[in-house]
Amino acid sequence: MDGSQPCTESPAAHQKISVISSPMRAVIRLRRKVRVLKKSRLHMDLPREHAPELIQARLLHRQLSLSRTNLCAPSMSLFNQASFENSQYFTFDTSVDQAALTKYRRKKKRRKSKVVLYPDSSKKYLPTEQKSKAKRCLLLLIGIIGFQILNAIENLDDNLQKYDVDGLEKTMHREVFGQKLAVERIMELLKDYLATHIHNKPLVISFNGPTGVGKSHVGRLLAKHFRSVMDNDFVLQYFVMHHCPNKESTPACQLDLSEKISDMVTRAEIEEKIPLFILDEVELMSPGLLETLSRFFQPNQTNEFLNAIYILISNIGGNEITKFVLQNVSTDLLHQQRKIKELLYIIQPLLTNLNPLWTSAEIIPFLLLEKNHVVNCFLEEMMREGLYPDQGHIESLAGQLSYYSTGDREYSITGCKQVVAKVNLL
Repeated sequence: MDGSQPCTESPAAHQKISVISSPMRAVIRLRRKVRVLKKSRLHMDLPREHAPELIQARLLHRQLSLSRTNLCAPSMSLFNQASFENSQYFTFDTSVDQAALTKYRRKKKRRKSKVVLYPDSSKKYLPTEQKSKAKRCLLLLIGIIGFQILNAIENLDDNLQKYDVDGLEKTMHREVFGQKLAVERIMELLKDYLATHIHNKPLVISFNGPTGVGKSHVGRLLAKHFRSVMDNDFVLQYFVMHHCPNKESTPACQLDLSEKISDMVTRAEIEEKIPLFILDEVELMSPGLLETLSRFFQPNQTNEFLNAIYILISNIGGNEITKFVLQNVSTDLLHQQRKIKELLYIIQPLLTNLNPLWTSAEIIPFLLLEKNHVVNCFLEEMMREGLYPDQGHIESLAGQLSYYSTGDREYSITGCKQVVAKVNLL
């Protein structure tokens, strides 16, 4: 037989071979089959799913070797079928199979993960990031806008310092009694308007309230302050009873007022200053004079007429304010602010029905003064005249005035109107 070592055979063995010729032919066919499987499967690195067939072929090959050994051994029965089926004669040598499978797995793993190796002498560089020029332009634009905003803020501070608004506010709080909300609103409007020199309309403020509550006093303080920070040429105090006492001279008063306003705003525009016009006793103005005045309040004018401040002082709405205060007595500041808003709904229709010029005005109501406010007025006036401020004497003078009594509060009917006259009698 091919590939096998022959054994020493006796004449008796030849007789046995002739008897068992059929089993031998079967063994030869098995051996040939094993050879074919070995050549076609084992040396071609079979995949894992064909490993059982390889093991079966090895098993057949092992059986063939044992059969030949049994045939050559005279002491063993060649036809004992149990000797072929007994498992003690079969050992599975899987070392070759395991080596083939391990080799196959390594090749498969090598195909899956291929590591890219760089030479040791080479350097790895990240992709070059291209910088956008638009980003630089955007940063430049942000810088320019920030510089302009900073410059504008500095200019606003410079304008306010030029008019010394902080000093005016301190003076107002120190010398005006009982009108805290009115003073705060006036200063808020002035700060917003004086912060810049470019406007789209003039600032018109209307002081309304009963007599003696401090409207004219605030007007005098404003005139005095702006005369100190600007020339006297840019502040005009216009008293109707003094400048236009007769209604027959209304056309001349109209021309005179128009010329004064035009001349002042023109000179103020050249020096980049905002003029101040204080018009007292507006309730005595004729309709023609009010019409002339209202033309300067319109927004569709040249630039010099837009940069101006007009203060209108009148007793119009004083009776309504008195009734409202007496009916709504409260010490809470938040309630007072709400009362001011409610009071504006009452006064504004009254003023706009009288003349349309109040539609463009900021209305500030002045409330009634309490008795302690009148006492402060006496104290301030006596110190101004150089008199000794005796508290008992001041209380006695304040008690000589007339008051509205509501609950535990007393409101002066004439405010501080008679204070100067009584101090002059001392």
